[in-house]
Amino acid sequence: MKDGFIRTAAVTPKIQVADPDANADEIIRLAAEAAENGAKIIVFPELCITGYTCGDLFLQELLLKNAKEALFRIIRETAGLDALIFAGLPWEKDGKLYNTAAAFQGGRLLGLVPKTCLPNYGEFYELRHFARGNREADEVRIDLGDGKMESVPFGTKILFACEEMPGLAVAAEICEDVWVPDPPSIRHALAGATVIVNCSASDETTGKDVYRESLIGGQSARLVCGYIYANAGEGESSQDLVFGGHNIIAENGKILSRSARFKNETIYADLDIERIAGERRRMTTFFSRTDEIYTKIDFHLKKEETKLSRFVDPAPFVPDAHGDRQRRCEEIFAIQYMGLKKRLEHTHSRTAVVGISGGLDSTLALLVTVRAFDSLGLSREGILGVTMPCFGTTGRTYRNACEMVKKLGATLREVDIREAVTTHFRDIGHDSEKHDVTYENSQARERTQVLMDLANQCGGLVIGTGDMSELALGWATYNGDHMSMYGVNAGVPKTLVRHLVRYCADTCGDPELASVLLDVLDTPVSPELLPPENGMIAQKTEDLVGPYELHDFYLYYVLRFGFAPSKIYRLARIAFAGIYEDETILKWLKTFYRRFFAQQFKRSCLPDGPKVGSVAVSPRGDLRMPSDASAAVWLKELEKL
Repeated sequence: MKDGFIRTAAVTPKIQVADPDANADEIIRLAAEAAENGAKIIVFPELCITGYTCGDLFLQELLLKNAKEALFRIIRETAGLDALIFAGLPWEKDGKLYNTAAAFQGGRLLGLVPKTCLPNYGEFYELRHFARGNREADEVRIDLGDGKMESVPFGTKILFACEEMPGLAVAAEICEDVWVPDPPSIRHALAGATVIVNCSASDETTGKDVYRESLIGGQSARLVCGYIYANAGEGESSQDLVFGGHNIIAENGKILSRSARFKNETIYADLDIERIAGERRRMTTFFSRTDEIYTKIDFHLKKEETKLSRFVDPAPFVPDAHGDRQRRCEEIFAIQYMGLKKRLEHTHSRTAVVGISGGLDSTLALLVTVRAFDSLGLSREGILGVTMPCFGTTGRTYRNACEMVKKLGATLREVDIREAVTTHFRDIGHDSEKHDVTYENSQARERTQVLMDLANQCGGLVIGTGDMSELALGWATYNGDHMSMYGVNAGVPKTLVRHLVRYCADTCGDPELASVLLDVLDTPVSPELLPPENGMIAQKTEDLVGPYELHDFYLYYVLRFGFAPSKIYRLARIAFAGIYEDETILKWLKTFYRRFFAQQFKRSCLPDGPKVGSVAVSPRGDLRMPSDASAAVWLKELEKL
């Protein structure tokens, strides 16, 4: 439960139709197994204590009596489990029969939630046996024996809240409830539920599994919640229907776990309640409803650290599946070039100026500019690709820069800036043998001046090349490569830049151009501002500021979810296990926070550029951060790790 994580389980028992005693045995066994595997919320299917397919047997007094007795036996025999459990059974109240989900924990029946929406179409005929559940929480009296009675809430508007885990509030709906236009889960979420459980008995028909997953995933996204869906499976009557035990656990639109159909499985997933709560805080359109009064029932769990089983993606900005990656790369390209296309149209510019270094970022900027020109029907000759060799330029990057511009049909322009920078050193009294920040930044600012003046000369726009990872770390020379007239890479992190360039290499259809692009990918990331050593790049960015794959991971969780440093460190240790030592991860995490806070002044005056993903650093959009904010609170927590 540390850091907001809680393990959940959706369980499909093999039941015996109309045999509550046998079903209770199976539910008790599987609940103990799920708890042994660390599950703190355990969900069983709809009417699993009797079986969903009992038909008119639901009208038999003996079945209802045995179902209730079986429930209380389950509650007694699971009393020692550290878990909140939901299981379905028929429950008679005030002369009517209800299809309910019973919630229990620690030997207590906490509440009964009746089904709201009763299907009476196609293969379903629930109105023959059951009454529609009431929204407002009523009470039922439970006979505890020895003359003792207890009142238990009965209704749909019930929240089960965990005192040991702030933010964890659980509500229930049953099967058809989620398939209707106005599901109870909407009201539950707006009342504060962060986890929705669904005890279900949804039969299988061709293609229904795909729709079911999209439905549950979509509901969890719309409600910004965790959703645990436990479905009936083998054991139900196959007289007219087959139940596949299709269990699903989702979180905010993402399917975390799914079962194979027709196998009666237990599935597990670790929900992140802090992530859900953080996302709701961020979304100003997610509002609480004050006109809905819910009954709140407290339950208790032991405070312990959840040993995470959920996958932590080391590259959260990069799609993992190959097909999806191809589609996403094309989509990102479209966002980039359409942004530039609009800017070129608006300024009536028929020329674009791009500084080409032979590195990743300028390569991507050039490729985007080419696509924008093609979409406008402009000649690629109007793209001025400018290479500006200086003290740190190597033969490899110079050749790649020149070849790339030529292969793409743009106009190559070379401006050697060595003499201009040397003159500048003399003007300001700087020793050219002193390779300090002045030595480096003078070159970056000279390059920007050349590009700006060339753009004035030809009536064009300077296209920015810097990416979002560099902006997050402040790895840009203020008013040097920091500045442009439109920054096409401003919303693209370094790890994604690599995949975009590779995508272009794979799809360009020109083997020679592809060869150049692949060599750019194989070149160490460097600003090339220090003299080469034996003709090789002497200044490697990742040796100085840290691996970009780590910084992109940090950036994602800092800005997307606002996680604390300790939680990000924990996730990074899982994501990069076997790749980086814990000390290395912590070292660069400290570097990230120091630089991220200290360099905000550079992000406060960024040129325009398109947002392409869920994280961005534009001062006009996603990141309204004071340039003089202190990092002390964050660094103090890091020092404790």
